[in-house]
Amino acid sequence: MSGHMPSLEEMKQMADKQAAPLLEKLKSDPNNTALLLQVGAIYHTTHQFQQAANYYGRAAQADPKNPAIRTKLAASLFRGGDPDAALKQLNDALSFAPNDANTLFNIGMIKLEGKQDTKGAVAAWQTLLKTNPQLDPQRKAEVQKLLAQAQSVPAHGAKGARGNEQR
Repeated sequence: MSGHMPSLEEMKQMADKQAAPLLEKLKSDPNNTALLLQVGAIYHTTHQFQQAANYYGRAAQADPKNPAIRTKLAASLFRGGDPDAALKQLNDALSFAPNDANTLFNIGMIKLEGKQDTKGAVAAWQTLLKTNPQLDPQRKAEVQKLLAQAQSVPAHGAKGARGNEQR
């Protein structure tokens, strides 16, 4: 496929082919979190967000108190067009990991980009910085930059404060 960007249908076919051996293993071990996460990742990276969310959701059911799984699920839900469901997953993650840096980061991103809620994004990122003093300096600088951009945007327009992709 050199030279052209694959279509969503071509990406789906690639994902289905790549996921096939893992899906076969899941038949005999349907709650295998590692396999579910691998399949979810295949579908997420090929922009099949609904299918990714399905597998990440199954992984979250198998390991409900794992904030990393819920963050992956939230990213797929958000990319699939459902910021409210994504925020619900992240808020659930906060109920058992209240200071999780990735969860707080993603709450800020989804509130800013998905809900145009600048105040909510700022609050999430301020909590992130306050509760994670050991944060990697590069990540801290990224959050501080997003925070400054969000705080400089008028309350009615949160567009343009885009940072990195969800983690």
